Amino acid sequence: MTDKPTVLFVCVHNAGRSQMAAGYLRALGGDRVEVLSAGSAPKDQINPVAVEAMAEEGIDIAGNTPKVLTVEAVKESDVVITMGCGDACPIFPGKRYEDWELDDPAGQGIDAVRPIRDEIRRRIETLIDEILPEGQAA
Repeated sequence: MTDKPTVLFVCVHNAGRSQMAAGYLRALGGDRVEVLSAGSAPKDQINPVAVEAMAEEGIDIAGNTPKVLTVEAVKESDVVITMGCGDACPIFPGKRYEDWELDDPAGQGIDAVRPIRDEIRRRIETLIDEILPEGQAA
């Protein structure tokens, strides 16, 4: 892994889970980490309930746009975290892969999305501890 690791979050629509994870990693990791997110079948906009849930945490993801997953994004990443996208993500040797089983916030209300958001934050905090060298943790 380079001095500044690149983390790619992938879910099907790139509108909820992966966007919340990317938002947390940008907020908590700052400029010590590169953050990418993509979807195997991206929607045309971010889930408004995910935007609302993250706004409650003081993190604005409203301006983000879902992006299509590319081989290039996977190649340039040190860590690839999938969230329910099955086999859509290409595998390259030498990368760290994790699959986070999380409920999909699509079509859910804010009360159902908050626990998903909170679990994502917990996992992001653990990830930061694992990928950033000592002395760089927030």
